[in-house]
Amino acid sequence: MAWLVLLVAGVFETVWAIGLKYTDGFTRLWPSIGTVIAMVVSVVLLGLAMKTLPVGTAYAVWTGIGTVGTVILGMVLFGEPVTLPRMICIGLIVSGIVGLKFFSTH
Repeated sequence: MAWLVLLVAGVFETVWAIGLKYTDGFTRLWPSIGTVIAMVVSVVLLGLAMKTLPVGTAYAVWTGIGTVGTVILGMVLFGEPVTLPRMICIGLIVSGIVGLKFFSTH
């Protein structure tokens, strides 16, 4: 269950990271409110997952999910470049996340 909570926390991290772009420096009310809510939900869920998962593993997986999700959505939503080196780097991050899950003692 903790891994599912951590996955959802990572998704909310992606949401707030992308939301930052839409806040226009926190000058737009509704995108700013949505982004702050996503931040709070993400950190609360991370804290819940850390009740049973190792802190280093949970934090690394959380940031990895957020990083991969944000990079992919940046490509899709904002036209950021899709290059082979970027895709290889995303693959390395994903392999690290999978490795941490696989080798976790929980």
